[in-house]
Amino acid sequence: METVIILVFVIGYLAITLEHNLKIDKLIPALVMMAVSWALISFGINDFSQWFDSAKHSLIDTFGLLPKDEKMHMMEETLLHHLGKTSEILVFLIGAMTIVEIIDYFDGFSTIKGFIKTKSKKKILWIFGFLAFFLSAIIDNLTATIVLISILQKIINNKNTRIWYAGLIIIAANAGGAWSPIGDVTTTMLWIGEKVTTGHLFVYLFLPSLVCMVVPTFVASLLPAFKGNIETTQNKTDRPKSKFSATMLYLGLGGIVSVPVFKTLTHLPPYVGMMLALAVVAIFAEIYSNSKFSISNHDSAESDASAHHSPVHYSLSKIELPSILFFLGILMAVAALESLGILFGFAGTLQDTMPMLGTELHHEGISDLVVLLLGVGSAVIDNVPLVAASLGMFTEPTDNELWHFIAYSAGTGGSMLIIGSAAGVVAMGMEKIDFFWYLKKISWLALLGFLSGAVVFMFTRTIF
Repeated sequence: METVIILVFVIGYLAITLEHNLKIDKLIPALVMMAVSWALISFGINDFSQWFDSAKHSLIDTFGLLPKDEKMHMMEETLLHHLGKTSEILVFLIGAMTIVEIIDYFDGFSTIKGFIKTKSKKKILWIFGFLAFFLSAIIDNLTATIVLISILQKIINNKNTRIWYAGLIIIAANAGGAWSPIGDVTTTMLWIGEKVTTGHLFVYLFLPSLVCMVVPTFVASLLPAFKGNIETTQNKTDRPKSKFSATMLYLGLGGIVSVPVFKTLTHLPPYVGMMLALAVVAIFAEIYSNSKFSISNHDSAESDASAHHSPVHYSLSKIELPSILFFLGILMAVAALESLGILFGFAGTLQDTMPMLGTELHHEGISDLVVLLLGVGSAVIDNVPLVAASLGMFTEPTDNELWHFIAYSAGTGGSMLIIGSAAGVVAMGMEKIDFFWYLKKISWLALLGFLSGAVVFMFTRTIF
């Protein structure tokens, strides 16, 4: 039965990887593999000789000797445990996405456009590079890429010039997301899973991530594509559509940034702080839009008639629900493999067979090469299941350097192919960037940044 479950996972994984070829949204195979995997576990519960207790992070070797009723009860408890942990991530992401959409409702990101005054291609490259790096750490790399490419489209008219900037924005956004607990889904998973803390994540990864962004940006600034000036299409009469644009931008970003602080002060899960931040932002959004009806009132005729005036209702309708369902499917599918002890056993095999490269990360001897290959792998296949698998494979304590290296590799490695990260995929869609153009023009820059940052990380971890 274990073989069948692994086969279901592999087929589902391939369908996710080949999403663009199959023309099937990746959330569909993710949900199918989740449901089928747990159904097979339920049907074959008597065939399994071991079980992995995720709450205690230990393998139960005597599972096969237990009566069926007790096995089913243990499976239900494990399923509930994983659903709870997954829901923490999903509710957190829903909150963050909604705040970003509220900012966009008030055209808050137009404030950023006003900061760009120069016409020098090289200066604009550096401005967008640093904007992507720091903005992605606050509103996540996917959203930062959407925002900056939207601004780019209003500034640069020539598409051939613009796609070069888009390529470097992908690298910078992914690098920026790696050092922040709210900057990338995979880093958020490690943070909520209590594998990394905000302070240590910053200390270990800020410098490597910065180098990962600066090196390719510097090299790119020497290329012919970034020589000379651009012809801007900025309209001097262009004004934000709301007088509250700047206020909502700073309020929204401040709310998201306050979440790690809230977690540190209260020791509550991050989604609680994100819901509080959303509530505060929503209050001001409702006041500024002059809405007089209750957010939670769906029954009254007044609510139905006025719903389209509410920035909160509008923003909730705009969030990426397919992404939320994809994360649900893939995380719960990986949880099925973890529960059977498959990932735990795979980790042991990796430790025994992979050659050691450079410094050992821990006394258990996880090779640097394993983590670097994880980064390279995230460029080919989705980094969410890779990190989800690593959570079930390795048992290192909180803030062990292994987790920080995984956060860096999975977060920045995806830049090497345009389909390797959510930021790359959305940029590909917005600018119709050709896969092979990116492979030829940008991938080597991303690889250079990835390896440069990895070398810096190997150095910084010896200091801290």
